[in-house]
Amino acid sequence: MKILFSNPPWWEVDAGNKALRAGVRAGSRWPFTSYTRCQPDHFLYGEYLPYPFFMGYATTYVAKATGARVRLRDSIAMRESYQSYLNYLLQEKPDFIFIESATPSWEHDVKVIASIHQHLPAAKIVICGPITTIKSAEILKTLPVVACIKGEYEKNAVKVVHGATGVLEHDLLSLAEMNASPFPYYDETIARRYWDANPIGQHFPHAHVWSSRGCPFKCIFCVWPATMTGNDPDGSHRRTVRHYTPDYMEAFIKDIVGRFHFKSIYFDDDTFNLGNAHVTKMCEVMQKIKLPWSAMCRADTIKKETWQLMRDSGCFGVKLGFESGNQFVVDKIVNKGLDLEEAKATVYEVKRLGMTVHGTFTYGLPGETKEQMQDTKRFIASLPFDSIQESGTAEIEGTPLHTLRTTGKLAAYSAAVMDKDYNRQGDGMKKFQNVINELVNS
Repeated sequence: MKILFSNPPWWEVDAGNKALRAGVRAGSRWPFTSYTRCQPDHFLYGEYLPYPFFMGYATTYVAKATGARVRLRDSIAMRESYQSYLNYLLQEKPDFIFIESATPSWEHDVKVIASIHQHLPAAKIVICGPITTIKSAEILKTLPVVACIKGEYEKNAVKVVHGATGVLEHDLLSLAEMNASPFPYYDETIARRYWDANPIGQHFPHAHVWSSRGCPFKCIFCVWPATMTGNDPDGSHRRTVRHYTPDYMEAFIKDIVGRFHFKSIYFDDDTFNLGNAHVTKMCEVMQKIKLPWSAMCRADTIKKETWQLMRDSGCFGVKLGFESGNQFVVDKIVNKGLDLEEAKATVYEVKRLGMTVHGTFTYGLPGETKEQMQDTKRFIASLPFDSIQESGTAEIEGTPLHTLRTTGKLAAYSAAVMDKDYNRQGDGMKKFQNVINELVNS
């Protein structure tokens, strides 16, 4: 039996200037397209490419559980053309094809699914990812798909291989199962291609890794805690976090560094620094690994001394999510639970320690005014960021932001309102251009 976890090609031509755009899908919390220097079947190193975490872990998990031949083909990281992708499928003839999708790529992916079925009618196609949270029934009714899996999909993928069909509800790995799982899938073709320039100070090639799954916070737009590591589309339920053990992380990182000679490590957890205990354990691991590292963090979840521990163990930079520079927006629309004054102090402390800081911000939140967006611009200018990420607020199935559209109001997001002027867009990069153009012209 042949099983394929597939991250298919995603190319677009911009209708306005005919320029080529490439998409990132699996591995990105907010899939999007951006202009690219690459061409189909011609990879160029140095463009943002996230590792497809859920897919990578599912590949090795299913292989161990079923004994089947299981592969991951990351066509995004290969910059593969549609024809090359089809040629591969026709040559391999997989029995099962698992595809992870979300709102930004879904319209495109429907066409890919139709093409796969046309050329390989016997292959059983399974859809995973945030898109299944809302659209599973529609997908099964209208597309040649045998199953839709909600949430992270290791265990449910095994069920499908053993004959399950239809909608498979969330069935997450327990903490014990997670730490007993095989390391995620890497091979020589894709392992060294994953790339993220931020935080500033990366040593390439670098490995994208998780030390945990999930996040307890409930930002209105955030996808994975609402759809993949939890089932909380309206932000009203408890969200859980599961940590990998120090022994698991040490063995995993040593394994991939030994095989692929990575020069730095990036912890791409939803929130790496959830508590001093976990961070301290990971610092001890990295002291043994002896490689520079960085992480996705919050500004308010560890003690001041723990930032120092991170620096002492080789951490050269962090990403910090702010979302807005306006406290009302952070509290009443995003529901982030972050004190911006405390967050400012953290930026200065992290900089004092000699680490770089990458700040992330979003524009076009429901109910956000143009003046509040300008507050974000002023906030950014007031702090010594080494780099920033500005994006449009993408609306993706399964998040509270998407639920707001159908309910009209959510208690935890009291000032979030979608009026007639609200810019609905699943691709955050495209939305950002629209929002910024409106700000400049207002």
